[in-house]
Parts: sequence; C-alpha cells; structure tokens
Amino acid sequence: MSETAASQNPADAKRLRVDIFSDIACPWCFIGKRRFESGLESSGLAQDVDVYWHAYQLDPTLPEHYDGSELDYLAKAKGMDPAQVEGMLQHVTAQAAEEGLNYDFGKLVVANSFTALRVLEHAKQQGLGGEMKEALLSAHFEKGLDTGSVDTLLQLAADVGLDAAALRTALEAGSYADEINADIAQARQIGVTGVPFFILDGKYGISGAQPAEVFANALTQVHAETVGAS
Repeated sequence: MSETAASQNPADAKRLRVDIFSDIACPWCFIGKRRFESGLESSGLAQDVDVYWHAYQLDPTLPEHYDGSELDYLAKAKGMDPAQVEGMLQHVTAQAAEEGLNYDFGKLVVANSFTALRVLEHAKQQGLGGEMKEALLSAHFEKGLDTGSVDTLLQLAADVGLDAAALRTALEAGSYADEINADIAQARQIGVTGVPFFILDGKYGISGAQPAEVFANALTQVHAETVGAS
C-alpha cells in the first residue's frame, strides 16, 4: 500500500486507486485503517493499490486546547449523558483492541485536528503520508500526546523522517490550510457525512470501519473490473 502522485502512464492502468477521507481525532478512523489494511493484505492486491489520504474534521468546533478529558468534553460541550459516553468509549476501546490498538481515553488530550492535518498534508507531499497518518493516530489515541501542540507535531514529523525546521516554517506561514479546506469541501460535495470514508477507483464508496472481509471483497471485485476494462 503506497501513496503516490497520480499518474497518466498507461502502464498504471491496472492499478487501483483508493481515496480515504478521515480525521486523526476520529477513533473509528484508526480502527478503519487497520481493517482496511487487513482486507488489503488478504486480498493479495497490496502491490497493486495506491492510497491517497484526504483530510476531514469530524468536529471542527473542538478547541485548540481543552482542559479536560474526552468524556468531560463530550458530556459537557456536546451535552451527552456521561454514562452513555462512558459506555461508548468502552465499546470503541474494545473494538480497537481487536485490531491490536491500545486506546487510552483516560490519557487522551482533546485537541482540534486542523494543524495536525496540515502536518499530514506536508508529509503527503514529501511521500511520507502513510507514516505520518499512523504516527498521528497513535499519538492521539494510544500515547496521550497533545496533537494540537506544534512542538509535539514537529517531533512526530521528525520521527518519521521529515525536516522539522522546514515544517515549522511552513506552519508559521499558514501553509497547507487551503489543501485541508479543499479536502473538506470535496467531502461535502460528494456527500461524505462521517468518516472513515473510502472511495475505490473513484466510483465505489465504503462508509465506516467495515470488517476486513468487506474491504477485501470490494478491492477484489473493483480491481477485477478495473483490469477487465483496461
């Protein structure tokens, strides 16, 4: 699975493009990423698929910094019943564990994801989008790091091999905001109302963190159609 620039080369006609809209502050997006990866692996098409990550904000109203837990935020800011929130967080933690992910909502730092998504866009343009996406999701849901902090984001970027100084300069200049807003506008235009959302071959949509088998079957079917049409 790789993230590459779009190509018009006829030799690439048998490759399958997958566009994924997701947010680094969305717990189901990390689960969906793992399930998609499992489905891709079992389909045997891992070397024939190019993945393109797109930004989405599940909750753009999140503050840059919130002095409280995820449970506090959802209960107070969103008006949800605390017991319901607790049950919801336990459920998603259990689902994540089944995919080998160690969610820790007790340590999670509530933060707006816009700056992190700008960092991801920078990484994509440097050919490290997949690595940065993984690092951001893990930092937010497993490690309790503040993904709203520029210093934290720069360290994560450096850890995946990016030039932190160049990234800081880009962030200070306001770079990549237009790309994030364009992704969000595109999602709205095609009717995406929740993430993760997967688009296969620009035509087939899969909504949510579906079981790995769903992804495997869809990839196999769409790839066969793509190859047959080439």
